[in-house]
Amino acid sequence: MTQAATASCTPGVPSMNAFERYLTLWVFVCIVLGVALGQFFPRMFQAVARWEVAQVNLPVGVLIWVMIVPMLLKVDFGALGLVRQHWRGIGVTLFINWAVKPFSMAILGWLFIRHVFAPWLPAGQLNNYIAGLILLAAAPCTAMVFVWSRLTGGDPVFTLSQVALNDAIMVFAYAPIVGLLLGLSSIAVPWSTLLVSVVLYIVVPVVLSQFWRRALLNRGKTAFEAALSRMGPLSMAALLLTLVLLFAFQGETILKQPLVIAMLAVPILIQVLFNSGLAYWLNRRAGEQHSIACPSALIGASNFFELAVATAISLFGFHSGAALATVVGVLIEVPLMLLIVRWVNRSRSWYERSSTAIDQ
Repeated sequence: MTQAATASCTPGVPSMNAFERYLTLWVFVCIVLGVALGQFFPRMFQAVARWEVAQVNLPVGVLIWVMIVPMLLKVDFGALGLVRQHWRGIGVTLFINWAVKPFSMAILGWLFIRHVFAPWLPAGQLNNYIAGLILLAAAPCTAMVFVWSRLTGGDPVFTLSQVALNDAIMVFAYAPIVGLLLGLSSIAVPWSTLLVSVVLYIVVPVVLSQFWRRALLNRGKTAFEAALSRMGPLSMAALLLTLVLLFAFQGETILKQPLVIAMLAVPILIQVLFNSGLAYWLNRRAGEQHSIACPSALIGASNFFELAVATAISLFGFHSGAALATVVGVLIEVPLMLLIVRWVNRSRSWYERSSTAIDQ
């Protein structure tokens, strides 16, 4: 399917704008700005950290909702009825996202954080770093996968149906998988806070966004797309402001050990490349079309990092290594995903030749 056809089938999903393309740059700006503000105005940020109700930081809670709800507006749960059209691709997606991705990240976290990089990392934060990596990997991508799929000419119906199915599963599976992997990693699981985070940052936004989506669509497609266009910048601004707050609290750690971000990026990098490659290969072995394999591989590689950041802050706090680890995912997401987009586009002829050989 051509990109023009994809565009016509995916309402409200714009091409990747300049701001999204250079998200890594804006995150670096947030690092510098947050660290500087945290050093010069520590009392102000300490006051922000105290604005909590039931272990939920109110400013962050508002910012996370502003981030998440516009993204969930793009998800049509009516697409769940379409999952049977490409059941093999859906099967690969579910296998990667729920049986491979979180567990492979737990293994990589144990290997790199507890062993390879342990001598150069703060001993008191090792468990938190692993927890942050697990929180990141257990949250499959929601909104940006539409952009990645469009850049590869992915099937829009399949993309929509796999996102809807993943989000539906996430409502029920996120807390149990996170709790299981934290427990296996010998990390204490604050179950009450974890469940509150799931309700606040998954269940409530999903329900609210679907009611809002229906109300907007009742006013017409044009009104719906205009609303998405207006809310997009607000969502990104909320993300960047959250990062400024987080880096204001992480300033001391970053100044003392500036390489900590690079060390946390290593397991994320390996996991993204491994999961995307595995999903791409499994779809080829299953005989799926290239337009199905691409979005399947891309959703297996990317993360719902807004949810991971929010949950890490709720469970472990602004100062925690868990919060920092999830933010590293934000930092490297866009360049990594653009690399994978380029890779699957360039390998299309190889993929289709291989698929033909398998079918024969």
